[in-house]
Amino acid sequence: MEIAIILNHQSPKYVQIYEHIKNAIITKKLSAHSKLPSKRRLAEDLNVSVHTVKESYEQLEAEGFIYSIERSGYFVSPFEFEWQQLTDITAIQPVPKMKPPKIDIDFHNGHIDVDFFPFTTWKKLFKKHFQPENMVNSSWQGEFTLRQEIAKYVQRSRGVQCDTSQVFIYGGTQHQLQALCHFFGSSSKAGIEEPGFKRARTIFHQYCQHTAHIVVDESGVTVPTEKIDLLYATPAHQFPLGMIMSAERRAALLQWAQLNNAYIIEDDYDSEYRFKGQPIPSLAKIDQLQHVIYSGTFSKTLTPSIRISYMILPLSLVEAFSIFYKDQKSVVSKIDQLVLADFMEQGLFDKHLAKMRTLYRKKQRTLVAAIKNYLPKTFQVIGEKSGLHIILKLPNDLTEQQAIQKANRVGVKVYPCSTSYFHALHHQMIIIGYGGLSFDQIDEGIQRLKKVWCDSH
Repeated sequence: MEIAIILNHQSPKYVQIYEHIKNAIITKKLSAHSKLPSKRRLAEDLNVSVHTVKESYEQLEAEGFIYSIERSGYFVSPFEFEWQQLTDITAIQPVPKMKPPKIDIDFHNGHIDVDFFPFTTWKKLFKKHFQPENMVNSSWQGEFTLRQEIAKYVQRSRGVQCDTSQVFIYGGTQHQLQALCHFFGSSSKAGIEEPGFKRARTIFHQYCQHTAHIVVDESGVTVPTEKIDLLYATPAHQFPLGMIMSAERRAALLQWAQLNNAYIIEDDYDSEYRFKGQPIPSLAKIDQLQHVIYSGTFSKTLTPSIRISYMILPLSLVEAFSIFYKDQKSVVSKIDQLVLADFMEQGLFDKHLAKMRTLYRKKQRTLVAAIKNYLPKTFQVIGEKSGLHIILKLPNDLTEQQAIQKANRVGVKVYPCSTSYFHALHHQMIIIGYGGLSFDQIDEGIQRLKKVWCDSH
């Protein structure tokens, strides 16, 4: 019989051998009457003295765990009762699981309409680039062709003038923020919108020793009054409340950044979907990438599972950032990058985006109309001018938790707004996304919510 025992220096070796064999017998890993290795053989296997093994075996025999037969060796004792205490047995009894409610209408703010994804075109491009020469890693900064297309795209869509060398490809916003936190150092102080994107908040809390929660008002995130090095902001569509930062606030924030030698991380995560009012230029366009780090993603315009995002740095940071990360490897598939670059270069991305913008505008109107038609005026819609979600402020007699639980009972899932707050939430609100639902599902979902939110009162 082979017995694998890993010895350490925390207790005498004979005690460790004794404990290991005893536990193996108790847990029935060693069956009754099975023969143990001889003292000499086990001593050689474990690189210990025969005397050490002898002490272990004698203790096991004295306690009745094993028995010996002269000239035959040592064997595991049979037993008719459980060695384990009853308390141990009852402790591992499985706890009956509650069957989760069946959800067939999910108002998740991160979902997109998969029925309109260009699968046929994407498959053709993928087949084109699925070649032996592409079975290697990209450069850590990302494929040049994709960075070139992104630079062209942000120039024509957001007015951001940049060189290809300023564009860095990542596998999501969180990954980008981690890279920035490492680059600026843990001693840097980061400012986060309050309320704000909880995953971004988590990154800053994990990587920065000092963080500040900067209050959001009707014009967007307010100008910091304390010294911070980085300010994470969502000017085009504040997450989660949905307001669009005013031109006056943008100018004030840029002036603050210049005076304090600070950087603003502008997360333009769904700026493509603006449904009301005139477009307001991005911070990066106004600032022309002096104190603004511009961040974008393809999660809302294409699909979250593609895991491709990008960051555009001020020219003054590019060299130092590149040196800092010169030994890194790209975490994004080379083939996926080439497919996306081709998709953009052929003008297919702009066409797809125009189609999706029209589709989501109609869905947003359907959602707002359903809320207006089915829910009383005590339910207030917030942040409906852009993006793929709205905030629904609840009446005083319905808490966020109650609203979510009641929705689940009728197969509808809505999401809490409170998780976006670091401090206490004064108003009861929920997040309702609509990108992944059909027009009928949106209407049906709000009707179901009416039954459990209103008719039960």
